[in-house]
Amino acid sequence: MEGIDLHTHSNISDGTLSPEQLVYAAVERKIHTLALTDHDTMDGLILAEKAAEQQPINIISGVEISSQWSRPSTKKTYGVHIVALNMKNYDPLNVVLAEQKKIRAERAKQICNLLIPLIHDDIYPDVILKVDGDADRITRTHIAKTLVEKGYVSRVQQAFDKYIKEGKKAYVKFDGLDLEKTIEVIHQSGGYAILAHPTKYDLSATNIRYLIEIFAQYGGDAIELPPASEPASTRQMIDRMVAEHQLKVSVGSDYHGDHMPWLRLGQIPRVKEGQVGIWELFR
Repeated sequence: MEGIDLHTHSNISDGTLSPEQLVYAAVERKIHTLALTDHDTMDGLILAEKAAEQQPINIISGVEISSQWSRPSTKKTYGVHIVALNMKNYDPLNVVLAEQKKIRAERAKQICNLLIPLIHDDIYPDVILKVDGDADRITRTHIAKTLVEKGYVSRVQQAFDKYIKEGKKAYVKFDGLDLEKTIEVIHQSGGYAILAHPTKYDLSATNIRYLIEIFAQYGGDAIELPPASEPASTRQMIDRMVAEHQLKVSVGSDYHGDHMPWLRLGQIPRVKEGQVGIWELFR
């Protein structure tokens, strides 16, 4: 299992390394199987594959899709990230991603507009420079970094906590694809649907279990295992749900760059006895 990382980001979304730099960094860390899973885009995949041609590394096609789900009892909608891996036919997924990109671009502009009365500044022109003018690549991290650079906050996390996370005045919900449709289109593309970082959505344990239950009901393939830094009880809960719903497991660092030193490229959790890695199904 060592040498596998199935959840990473490049500067095509909110990472700091180019796809090529990410591949070279992975080779240095002796990673032999790498998935580039940028947010709602596969635009970096060709660059990563090209960089890997003369390297001892296998690039797995991937993308992290911003999706949503709800509980029938409350009708409240929650955001969730689904990683798609090892697609064989990109066409169905590309149709969906084109719409996701439009939503991302519109959301970024809305957030920046909401920030204007709060900071008395329109930072949108500065934000769009960070993505080379491609508005559909903008994430909240780009906005947060701009707020830091312009001195409105001292840290990226402070930007989220003060302005742009859920419940704050400049928060705008990502109105993405629903969970069932997300899994369906991944399967139409010949790929596997992975529930990314299931314990990172600020959900109660009850809601995490319910999310995994409906993910399995909709045909989801695997759960991304939580990192070793999380409490043992958290891992035990995920292990129980994996076994109960007969799901595969996936491993990934969620690497974004050296500005997030707690997410290290190639640093992945261990698979427990009896668990089946989704990578074992790749061909």
